[in-house]
Amino acid sequence: MLVLVAPGQGAQTPGFLTPWLDLPGAADRVAEWSDAIGLDLAHYGTKADADEIRDTAVAQPLLVAAGLLSASALGARTAFGAVAGHSVGEITAAAFAGVLSEVDALSFVRTRGLAMAEAAAVTETGMAAVLGGDQDVVVAHLEKLGLTPANINGAGQIAAAGTVEQIEALVADKPEGSMKVVALKVAGAFHTHHMAPAVATLEKAAQALTPADPELTYVSNKDGHVVTTGADVVARLVGQVANPVRWDLCMERFRELGVTGIIELSPGGTLTGLAKRALKGVPNVALKTPDDLEKAAALVAEHAA
Repeated sequence: MLVLVAPGQGAQTPGFLTPWLDLPGAADRVAEWSDAIGLDLAHYGTKADADEIRDTAVAQPLLVAAGLLSASALGARTAFGAVAGHSVGEITAAAFAGVLSEVDALSFVRTRGLAMAEAAAVTETGMAAVLGGDQDVVVAHLEKLGLTPANINGAGQIAAAGTVEQIEALVADKPEGSMKVVALKVAGAFHTHHMAPAVATLEKAAQALTPADPELTYVSNKDGHVVTTGADVVARLVGQVANPVRWDLCMERFRELGVTGIIELSPGGTLTGLAKRALKGVPNVALKTPDDLEKAAALVAEHAA
C-alpha cells in the first residue's frame, strides 16, 4: 500500500518553489491561486529570503501551493491507499483526497496563516525539537518547564512549544537521555493554547466550505484515526491549530494499514526522514524538486503492478 504525505511548516527554504514553476502550466496555476488569496506565491517561493518565508502568514499557503503543484505533477492519485499531512500539510492532504478544492484549500490556509500569525503576535513564543530520549521522560520534562509537546513525531523527535523564556530554559536544561535541542523555523507556539484565538477564526471560515467525503483513506494527525467524512476532516483542521500533532500515531496507523511505500510532497524530506527510522525498510521518495518525480513514478508503478 502506497501512502502520500505532506510536510508542515519549517520545511520551506528560500527558492524552493522555483523548479516547480518550470513545469507546464504551473506558473499560470500559481498566478491564479495568488490572485484568489491575495498573496504573491511565486515571489515568495522564488525570491524571498528565509526571514520572509518564516512569516506564518506566508509560509503556510506557500507550503500548500508547493504540495498541490507536486501532487499534480505526480498524478496517479488512485495508486495511493492512504494520505496524511503534518500540521498545515493536512490541508494539502485534504485537497489531494478530494475533500477540498484547490482554491478552497488555499483560501482556508491563507486564513489559517493570518490567524495564527495574529495569535503568535500576542506573546513572544517559539518551538524547538528535542532529539532522542525516552518519550515519557521527555514529555514529563517539557511539562515541568511549562512547555507543550506540540508535535510528537515518533522516531525520537518531539517538538516543544511555549514562550521564548520557556524555550531558552529547555535549551539550558535538556531532558535526560536526549541528544540535543534544535530551534525550529517557525514564528510561534503552534498547536498549543497560544493558538486558541485562531480556532474561532477558522470556525467561521469553515462555514463557507462544502467538503466532500475523502476519496482515499484519510489519516488524521490528531490521533492517527482514519476519518471518513468531509465534515469531520474540516472540524479536525479547525481544532488542530491549538492541539498537538501526533505524527507518531499516524505512522503506527500506516503500519497497521500495511504500508509498503511512502511519497512525500514538496518540500519533501522531513517526513520521509522520520519514516526511515520509524518504518524501517519501507521504500520512500521525497519530492524536493521535479527531478525526484521519476523516482516517485517508479515507486507508483511498482505498486500499480
